[in-house]
Amino acid sequence: MHTLICGSLAYDTIMVFPDQFKKHILPEQIHILNVAFLVPQMRREFGGCAGNIAYNLKLLGGSPLIMATVGEDFGPYAARLEKLGLSQQHIRPVPESFTGQAFITTDLDDNQITAFHPGAMSFSEQLHVAEAQGVTLGIVSPDGRSGMLQHAQEFHAAGIPFVFDPGQGMPMFNGEELLRFVEQADYVTVNDYEAKLLQDKTGKTITALSKGKRAFIITLGAQGSLIYADGKEISIPTPQPQAVLDPTGCGDAYRAGLLHGIQQGWDWDTTGRLASLLGSLKIASRGGQNHRPTRVELADLFKQHFGFSINL
Repeated sequence: MHTLICGSLAYDTIMVFPDQFKKHILPEQIHILNVAFLVPQMRREFGGCAGNIAYNLKLLGGSPLIMATVGEDFGPYAARLEKLGLSQQHIRPVPESFTGQAFITTDLDDNQITAFHPGAMSFSEQLHVAEAQGVTLGIVSPDGRSGMLQHAQEFHAAGIPFVFDPGQGMPMFNGEELLRFVEQADYVTVNDYEAKLLQDKTGKTITALSKGKRAFIITLGAQGSLIYADGKEISIPTPQPQAVLDPTGCGDAYRAGLLHGIQQGWDWDTTGRLASLLGSLKIASRGGQNHRPTRVELADLFKQHFGFSINL
């Protein structure tokens, strides 16, 4: 009973500028901007939506399969996946390309300047859903444009239920294309900003967009999430995190919880709470894949925060 995760694998290079950008960018000279920031702190994290989701689903005892295209520099990430016991059967190297990479510089005010190179992601349409065996659930998360369109169509044609998770990939699509994604998907998950953008682009309300879906999920950060399912609006709380260090990958952790709950056949109150718990745990560590709770610890935390037990 595999979950096929179609999306990006990427390196996140995160740098800290120990000052404020605004002191070094002159508004009246913005048309000839030429500025350099000394960044004595730097770290490189393993990321990408597919990598982050699979990491969290593995923590839960799930059986994720990653479907992604990567570059010639993928060696360190491949070694990590092997150590984690995550299959690389549907990860394809693209010659003469880089793995997707984000270069993020943060200042003391938590402002960020990010450059993202998609690299091998742009060739994700080379992979096909039918290549994976034993798949009972899927997700289409941010990836190359053509690949996202293709994988959604392939899930739908094969009768495999899937989650549409446009994320930061939403600006690549027009309203008609987004409506097609929503119509094909069994589940849709977006954050509050993406929900507004989806409504603007499609001209449809959340009520209309969620009609006929098994669930339409909107995450609200620290305010929890809303799940529209079975004709109801279900409010899901978020546990208070131990610390707020880095939001990178919180949405991916949440989505892993959704996928696990769907695979287990749980109700939405339980599924949403597990998803929220994972997001809360993730934000207390830096990077998308550095939190390491065991299944026993997750079950204990779930009961502690929500007052009832789950079997992980």
